[in-house]
Amino acid sequence: MKRTALITGTAVLAAVVGLTAGSATAASTRHEAETSPAVCSGTIDSNWSGFSGSGFCNGDNATGAYAQFTVNASAAGTATIGVRFANGATSSRPTNLIINGSTVQTPSFESTGAWNTWATKTLTVNLNSGSNTIRFHPTTSAGLANIDYIDVESGGTPPPPPPGNALYVAPNGSDSAAGTESNPTTLTSAITRVAPGGTIYLRGGTYRFSQTVTIAAGNNGTSTARKRLAAYPGERPVLNFSAQSEDPANRGLALNGNYWHVHGVIVERAGDNGIFIGGSNNIIERTVTRFNRDTGLQLSRMLSSTPKDQWPANNLILSAESHDNADSDGEDADGFAAKLTSGPGNVFRYAVAHNNIDDGWDLYTKTDTGPIGVVTIEDSLAYENGTLSNGGQAGNGDRNGYKLGGEDIGVNHVIRRSIAYDNGKHGFTYNRNPGTMTVSNNISIGNAQRNFTFDAGSSVFRNNTSCDSGSNDRIVGDADGSNQFWNGANGSRCANLTGSLGWSFAADGRLVVTLGGRVVNP
Repeated sequence: MKRTALITGTAVLAAVVGLTAGSATAASTRHEAETSPAVCSGTIDSNWSGFSGSGFCNGDNATGAYAQFTVNASAAGTATIGVRFANGATSSRPTNLIINGSTVQTPSFESTGAWNTWATKTLTVNLNSGSNTIRFHPTTSAGLANIDYIDVESGGTPPPPPPGNALYVAPNGSDSAAGTESNPTTLTSAITRVAPGGTIYLRGGTYRFSQTVTIAAGNNGTSTARKRLAAYPGERPVLNFSAQSEDPANRGLALNGNYWHVHGVIVERAGDNGIFIGGSNNIIERTVTRFNRDTGLQLSRMLSSTPKDQWPANNLILSAESHDNADSDGEDADGFAAKLTSGPGNVFRYAVAHNNIDDGWDLYTKTDTGPIGVVTIEDSLAYENGTLSNGGQAGNGDRNGYKLGGEDIGVNHVIRRSIAYDNGKHGFTYNRNPGTMTVSNNISIGNAQRNFTFDAGSSVFRNNTSCDSGSNDRIVGDADGSNQFWNGANGSRCANLTGSLGWSFAADGRLVVTLGGRVVNP
């Protein structure tokens, strides 16, 4: 296998509620797949080394096969599940995660390279008080990965009560309701009613919409009293727009106001962007944008008539994840984008883009509209873009990790301390941006073509490391001896970049990436 490293586990949804595996406030219980009341629709085997207990679940290679666990929770609320698995096949094995009879997630178990190479995938779910069933149900005839056990952490410290200046929203809320905790209102009503400094608390559950939820231009907080739209502590609100058709007008959540803080919200299956940002001075934190039919989270002008000095500026995207966004043409849906008509000062920090059909990040510019504002990407991760979690691909996608320009327009973007891994084309590409970009302290591994490709411009490269790409890097600009670019041979630093790659968000929102158990982005 070509890869230097194998992605084997991600704390995908722990970021939403601020939990990480091993929290001191959580009680952890291990449930072995071979021990009753666990059920394995297949056989309990012990022929591959490295498993825990006396065996593991080798599920039948069929869509209907499953592994099921019964767990007890001392109280209703959020729990973190660590699933130990091995997948020696070359492709991922997608599943439905079914909690108490309802599908709540669609995790995919990536190849670990060998059946005796075990990895852990971390998932966050809501459990009922008392007994719960947790079933992993494969969605293809290839069946499940081998499942060794699950570790379940629950019963952490209860969340603090929300402040008094809050509006409460629930999936069954009413437009005319007061918006109290006992009488919640709707999200669309609360958006028009919240005052600067106030918070809209979204209770857990799925909110289904057929039209865009819009925070209108002029609906603003202030620099000292932001308006806040946040998941209720310990709960997981999902804004689902699957009723929309694929159309540029059918976005999910459109944030056109200024000085908002959106926190902990999942936005999925919109007909276009999951979260669209046309306003300025906003913070988008710990969000997940997934399965949307264009870019997961995008910054661009609200209207074609919006003047350039009102393009979205000074927005911070923090500890966010965007994955499995795919349009029908397979060429436009990125993880994150600040492109075409975005203003200055936009920052992506501790963000993760993976398994999007096009690029992880897209900073495209067009001659028609001219240069966008300078974007900063820092401490972030892009992997396996160009291939969806279920293995799907499209020939039209660009498939880069970080695409930094377009149409020979120079913009001096900054990208630092970020990682590109196993993307379907390039890891970091100038994409016809002849500007003076700052490219420093980045790591690029195992991308299908080049890890770094910069064919023009005067960008400055410092302390970048490149290993195991499909072809040699191409660098035009100011690159000194602090860099190690790929020329077909392992350099001294590549030896330390082997083993399994995993990532999680720490409790303070920082992205933690490990290779072979060693943190590579301290």
